[in-house]
Amino acid sequence: MIIYTDIITGDEIISDSYDLKEVDGVVYEVDCAMITENAVQVDTGANASAEEAEEALEDTAVKVNNVINSFRLQSTSFDKKTYLTYLKGYMKSVKKALQDAGKSEDEVKDFETKAGAFAKKIVGNFKNWEFYTGESQNPDGMVVLLDYREDGTTPYIVAWKHGLKETKV
Repeated sequence: MIIYTDIITGDEIISDSYDLKEVDGVVYEVDCAMITENAVQVDTGANASAEEAEEALEDTAVKVNNVINSFRLQSTSFDKKTYLTYLKGYMKSVKKALQDAGKSEDEVKDFETKAGAFAKKIVGNFKNWEFYTGESQNPDGMVVLLDYREDGTTPYIVAWKHGLKETKV
């Protein structure tokens, strides 16, 4: 299995156990599912007293997004102006990381071009996106985007490909 971690924070973002799809050469999209996480049930083996039997236990099962929950991504929010300021700084950090990793000038330029084009898609549809940070909630790290497919019920996340490091486990 391959775990993809944020190159800035080291937070785990996604893994190849989900169906990763590269889009526009600059991001990964991963379809998610809403799953029910059940409450922990404890059976002591004892018979309930008459009073206890009458008490109704509250069902604490909740619906969660499987990817968001698995990687402990934390919800955050942005307005358009704040997001653009964040994204500009983040892209500079990724560019520097690519250069430090010895990527060619052509590869870095290709990243900048594709990232700029994808950023325009994000801004053009800004109201649809939900934002998540990694578990550390480091404001310098990657912000993962969540939207829904055309059917309105299938969530998917978007993570910046060049902002991830692959680790085989």
